[in-house]
Amino acid sequence: MVKQAKAQRILSHGQIWVALDRLAARAGLSPSGLAKRAGLDPTTFNKSKRVTADGRERWPSTESIAKALAAAGASMDAFARLIDDDSGDSRSVPLLELAEAGTSGAFDEAGFPSGRGWTEFKLPAAEDSRSFALEISSDALAPVYRDGDIILVSPGTPIRKGDRVVVKTRAGDVTVATLKRRSARALQLQPLDPSQAERTTAASDVAWIARIVWTSQ
Repeated sequence: MVKQAKAQRILSHGQIWVALDRLAARAGLSPSGLAKRAGLDPTTFNKSKRVTADGRERWPSTESIAKALAAAGASMDAFARLIDDDSGDSRSVPLLELAEAGTSGAFDEAGFPSGRGWTEFKLPAAEDSRSFALEISSDALAPVYRDGDIILVSPGTPIRKGDRVVVKTRAGDVTVATLKRRSARALQLQPLDPSQAERTTAASDVAWIARIVWTSQ
C-alpha cells in the first residue's frame, strides 16, 4: 500500500486519493475513466471503493497507482506534487456517471448533488459554486458525447434557447438535450440525435433543468 512519498513523509489516506483525483483531472478524465485507461476495473478509483463497508480506509495499491501514472503519462514526482497542489487556478466539482444520475438520492430536492457515489473532478472552467460534473457512460448520446466524456453542469447559469441542458423529471428520468423552447407550461427539447423528433415535457413534471457549460472533448 502507498502511505509514503518523497522525503519519507507520511501521507494520509485522503491525500493519496485527492492526488489520484487530480491526476485524472489533469488527463481530462474522471477517476473511473483513468482506471479504464490504465487497464483496471472502472470502479477501482471510485469514491465508494475508498472505504470498506465496515468503515475501514481502503488504500490504492502501488500497482494501481503505477498503472494510473503510466496511463496519464506522469511520473511519481509529478504525483507527489499533486498531493501538495493547492493552486487556485482551478477548483473541484462533484462528479457522477450520467447513468447514475437518475437514481434515488443522487440529487436533493433543489437539484444539487447529494448522497454517496460522487467523486471529484478538478477543472478551471467552473465559476458557479453549485456546478457538478457528469460522466457519459455509453455511446447513446453519440456523436455529440461519447463514452468517457465529462460534461460540466451549472445550475446557476442562465439558460437560453439553443443551449444543451440536463433535465431531470420528477419521475427520475434524466435527459440530455438541446432546449428549443421554454414556457411556464412546458419545455420543448430536441434530442441530440437529429433524427429523433422534438419532445415536449410539462413544466410541472420537471424537477430541475441546468445548462451544460463545458465538456472534456
